[in-house]
Order: sequence, then structure tokens, then C-alpha cells
Amino acid sequence: MKFKKLIGMMAIAGMAAPGIASATNGYFAEGYGIKTRGMGGAGIALPQDAMAAATNPAGMVMVGGRLDIGLTYFQPDRSVILGPNGVGANPTIGTGEYTSDNKYFLIPEVGYNHMLNKDMALGVVVYGNGGLNTKYNKPLFSQGGSASNASSDMLQLFVAPTWSMKINENNAIGVSLNLVYQQFSISGLEGFAGKSSDSVNLTGNGHDKSTGYGLKLGWTGKVAQNVTLGATYQTLTKMSKFDKYKGMLAEGGSLDIPSTYGLGIAVDVTPSMIIAADVVRINYGDVKALNNPGSNQALLGTDNGPGFGWNDQTVYKLGLSYKYSPGLTLRAGYNYAKAPFNSDQNYFNFVALATTESHLSLGATWVLADKSELSLMYMHAFDKGMYSSATDSTIRMKQDAIGIAYGLKM
Repeated sequence: MKFKKLIGMMAIAGMAAPGIASATNGYFAEGYGIKTRGMGGAGIALPQDAMAAATNPAGMVMVGGRLDIGLTYFQPDRSVILGPNGVGANPTIGTGEYTSDNKYFLIPEVGYNHMLNKDMALGVVVYGNGGLNTKYNKPLFSQGGSASNASSDMLQLFVAPTWSMKINENNAIGVSLNLVYQQFSISGLEGFAGKSSDSVNLTGNGHDKSTGYGLKLGWTGKVAQNVTLGATYQTLTKMSKFDKYKGMLAEGGSLDIPSTYGLGIAVDVTPSMIIAADVVRINYGDVKALNNPGSNQALLGTDNGPGFGWNDQTVYKLGLSYKYSPGLTLRAGYNYAKAPFNSDQNYFNFVALATTESHLSLGATWVLADKSELSLMYMHAFDKGMYSSATDSTIRMKQDAIGIAYGLKM
């Protein structure tokens, strides 16, 4: 199959997938690829399949020719609890707990890698980078007036052609061209019409689309007989603006994807056991629509208009892989990142709810006949609530995910 044709087919398959949504490390997924997610997302120095480029492009030349197809069932549980003394004092809203109605999502992933020769590879991965999605049966932002029910939907789909090369026996480099499709909608902000620079393009305008591109660079190197290191850097991804929401999002509808960088290590503790750890920095401060505090007094949609108050986030990932037998590998992992915003930013984050911090995961791979394998993953993000005295509100979320992937060596 021609490589260019394969890229097109994978992109179409990814965009056709319903309900791509994932909010674990801020709005980024905690990891990419079923095997890596079974290890808490740790994989910068430990490539395991053709999804490796989503974590570190340099890893593709290390995994050989492969095709990997995966699907994750993602179930977040999110709610807003309003007390009697703050936002809940508004009779239009009322006190109580309001749970987001949409709770089930399917997240596809596809990776393909072709060895051009023993030291060079060309591949492509398609995956959901992350997203946010809420839907309430109450107008949580009514501001004392009439408003529609509060909801939000933001997703990001990456199609990343990747080139990688071994520069010597122990070191490899790689680069991905991230081609990104983004979708956004928000409802329930009619009460902010007088505080918007463009009230027509503030809220309730359905889904708007945005596209852009950026780069992801990676290196991996074996520095000792049993120690491998890795490093990655992803550029700020400049996205086209959401014109339907230029009266809500700062900088006239701009929602770029923040830059990231990370370091990783993998240690072969025994011939059967590997411990991997990553530290990743997500620079939400790059993006004014995310970083601007909700208390800003400028009009919504202007450069300094109110945003979600998100700060840069550091993510810690730790994973264990144990080859129990030639046909079975077991995995476990832990992922931690402090929520990207403080409780004084709760109000606008009623529709973002990225409060989860601690994640625990398990995984396994069975070797099948004909150079194929089957991998499974389970992830649980523990319940985390954030209380704001200013609005007498608590926002909380927990999550569960189960993933399955089929891999074929080629």
C-alpha cells in the first residue's frame, strides 16, 4: 500500500471516530498507545510499538516495521456542586450537584511504521491528543438572566507523519510533522453578552473547526548496558482561529496547542523487568485563552480577556514492564500532575473540569500467531474535587478507561 494513501486513510478513519475526548493531564491524554498507557504514559525512552511517535518520534526506528490499531473506551464522571452562598444563590440555577450527561467516549488510535533500511524508518500515527467535553441540564452561567444549558466540546486530532534514524549503534533521532484538526463549541454564556467584544460570536453557535501544524522532535540513546535515555520537544502549534467564538476565546478566537518538552529514562532491572519514568512539561501559559485568569476585566475575546486561568503543568510518569513468559508481558504505571488551575478559577472551569491528578494503570500483551499480538490497558483517575469559597462551588472529576490494541509485525 502506498505510504501517502495510507496516511489519507488513517486521517479519515480518525476524523470519523465519534466522541473523541480525554482530559487527564490538563486536556492532554496521560499517554499515547495502549502499551504506553498501561505504564502510566511513560515511554520517552521506551518505544514499544508503532504508536511510539506520539510520545517520542525517535522511537519509531527502534520498533521495526509494524501496524498497530487500538481503541479506548473512556468514561469520565464529572460534576459541579453549588452551595447556597455563592453562584448557587442565583435562583435561576439553584443549589445542588449537577452531573455532566455525556459520560461515554471512544478514542481510536492507529500507528504504522515502515523500515526504509536497517537504520531509517518512515511512519505515521493518528491519535486524539486530548480534549474537554461537558453537557449539563442547567444554565450554570445565567448571571441572573436567561441562558441556555451549559455545555462545551473541544477535541484535538493529530495526524503525524514521522521520520526516524539511527545515527549510530546506540542513538536515534526522529521528527514528526503534526497535522492537527481541532473542534470547539460552547453554550450557556448568553449572560456574558455585555462583557463580550462580539456577542454574536460568543456562545451557542455550534461546532467550529480549526487546523494547524507543528513539529515534534525526539532523541533516544543507550548510555549504559541497561540504561536508555530520551528527550522530546513539541513546538507551539499555531491553529487557525475559531471565528464562531471570537467573542469568547482570547485573541479573537485563538486556541493554539501549547508547546511541551520531556525527559525519560528506561532501566533494564533484570532481563525480564524494565522500569521507565518520564517528566513532561506542558506550557499552557503559551495560550492566552487558557492562561488568562477568569477575573480579567477586559472584554471576552480580546487579547487580555478572561480565560480559564490555567498554569504550566509538570507531569510525572512511572511505569513497570515485566515479561512473565515468552508469550505474556505485564505492565503497571502511575501518573501524577497537579491540576493546571487553582480553585479561585473554578467558575469558568465549570465546563473544563480538568481536576484529576493521580492515575493508576495496568496492562498486558499476549503474543499471538503470525507475528501478531493483543494488548489491553485499564486506567483509573482518582476522584479529585476543588472547592472555591468565592463562588461556593466544588468541581470534581474521576475517570476510567479500558483500551485494546492489535499489533502486527511487518
